[in-house]
Amino acid sequence: MIKMAVFDMAGTTVDENNVVYKTLMRAINERQFDFTLPEVLKEGAGKEKLQAIRSILASRQMVDEVLSLQIFENFKVLLAEAYENLVVTEQPHATQVFAALTRKNISVVLNTGYNRETAERLIEKIGWKEGIHFDCLVTASDVAKNRPDPDMITWAMDKLGIYDPQQVIKVGDSAIDIREGQNAGCRFSIGITTGAHTDEQLAEAHPDFIINDLTELIPIIDSVLQNELT
Repeated sequence: MIKMAVFDMAGTTVDENNVVYKTLMRAINERQFDFTLPEVLKEGAGKEKLQAIRSILASRQMVDEVLSLQIFENFKVLLAEAYENLVVTEQPHATQVFAALTRKNISVVLNTGYNRETAERLIEKIGWKEGIHFDCLVTASDVAKNRPDPDMITWAMDKLGIYDPQQVIKVGDSAIDIREGQNAGCRFSIGITTGAHTDEQLAEAHPDFIINDLTELIPIIDSVLQNELT
């Protein structure tokens, strides 16, 4: 039985036109680098944003914690500016899928490498309400360890009273999302091609499924129920 579905936000359920990673790229490149958006997505997608900066710099053999922290502080300022007039929408069919899962008594959890303030601003712009459209939000600032560690998933399980990770599925648009679900022991770790990583990049993390639209999740869940009834 599936009792909880954990969804990444940007690229999976939220469409913010990659503004966070574009801003991350800008903040880094203002320090005399020339990273491209595909490089930033490859190294940083899905990660807590300070860790993303560290990973992006490390891809060019640059390990400098002071520099990373300086870039991170600038990134937060730039992101606040970018959000002022940003149009944020849901990824196709997200609300529809959330409602379908709720009807199946499956809790809907949003999780993200953003801090809580950033995540809540995105959710507010879409118009989703906790307790109506989704059941729980967990962010990088709520836990001690971030992706690929399983802390955000186990935090949400504890909050919702779910104790068996085999009753949980994880859906995300990056390889680190998939590894997070695997490390949590989730029944399925599912990649989706609507965001940061390509089908080929997702496949490198060995997901249980790769989907192209959130609606493809419903027959996967139905097949689990059908197998349990036979």
